[in-house]
Amino acid sequence: MTEAIATLNAGSSSLKFALYEIDGRSLAPVAHGQIEGIGAAPHMVAKDARGAVLTEQRWPAGAAIDHEALLGPLLAWIDAHLGEDRLIAIGHRIVHGGAKFSGPVIVDGPVLEALESLSPLAPLHQPHNVAAVRAAMATRPGLPQIACFDTAFHHRQAELITRLPLPRIWYDRGVRRYGFHGLSYEFVAGRLEQLDPTLHAGKVIVAHLGAGASLCAIEGGRSLDSTMGFSTLDGLMMGTRPGAIDPGVLLYLQQQAGLSVDEVQALLYHQSGLLGVSGLSSDMRALLASDDPHAAEAVALFVLQIARQAGALTSTLGGLDGLVFTAGIGENAPEIRAAAVERLAWLGAMLDPVANAAGAGLISAASSRVRVWVIPTDEEAMIARHTLQLVSPPPSD
Repeated sequence: MTEAIATLNAGSSSLKFALYEIDGRSLAPVAHGQIEGIGAAPHMVAKDARGAVLTEQRWPAGAAIDHEALLGPLLAWIDAHLGEDRLIAIGHRIVHGGAKFSGPVIVDGPVLEALESLSPLAPLHQPHNVAAVRAAMATRPGLPQIACFDTAFHHRQAELITRLPLPRIWYDRGVRRYGFHGLSYEFVAGRLEQLDPTLHAGKVIVAHLGAGASLCAIEGGRSLDSTMGFSTLDGLMMGTRPGAIDPGVLLYLQQQAGLSVDEVQALLYHQSGLLGVSGLSSDMRALLASDDPHAAEAVALFVLQIARQAGALTSTLGGLDGLVFTAGIGENAPEIRAAAVERLAWLGAMLDPVANAAGAGLISAASSRVRVWVIPTDEEAMIARHTLQLVSPPPSD
């Protein structure tokens, strides 16, 4: 009988999942997929490790089916797919771990309460992450649920980096820079160590560019600084989020324009970024394909912010040896990579156009002083590894 681990990554209207078989201390991917359209017209697709469809299921449009109700069919399918194999744990992506959680933990009642208390710090993600954990605990009581945090990778940043220039009492109350996308950065740092160990030991900026986007300054596999801070709104312009913004704008919107707190929150989380500037779409693919000048402006602003904030992180690092692109845009948009690297030419970064077009591996020119890589990320694999370490720790010497 083979043991297996499942991973869950819950969003507001989607639930991504993956399944891994345990082979000694290794994990073999078995299946992955997602349930999308939750709250509207749920649609589940699962594929094997090669991408072949294993199952597909649809629910009626308008069906009032939440994450908890959908976990039942998902776990039933996982059991059927595993056959005689046994599911031993579920690992969950949790966006915010606050100051308390510096690594993955087994979830019990007190931990669940602590995770819920962090929802105001990540209102777009945390409530859905926690809802999936609660639903899994109710659906499968006794099955270990492991919380894996996007903030944990940044937990060892220097205190000076984590401070905000506010009265000290607020830092003591948790108002500080945390950093996010940590599961992605941890995975990419590990892959970089395998692919280019000399660069891994040096000064590297990893650009996680997707619907959510951030940069992280890493040296020797350790996070030194990042563009996301107190919340997932900070740093780079994103699909629907503005990134760093003058706080005076927020005061103006409330005091002069008369927007409520809820309206400002909706503006910041759902109406800004690429969508807000272009007026067309939050999808980089659609913007790159468009001939609308507003789409071009949104793309140009996105690239400008990547270069601007990469310059700031280079200051933190004290130089730059490498740049790594990852996530949906970073892995699949050679136009964005080329434009960003062109703006960083002053650091000695140059691309090989052919390698960049191919979009995998080392893409810098031979004469480039900065080595540039494209490394696909795999947050689910990172969650599965952390889960395995907790439920099946290696034997002590």
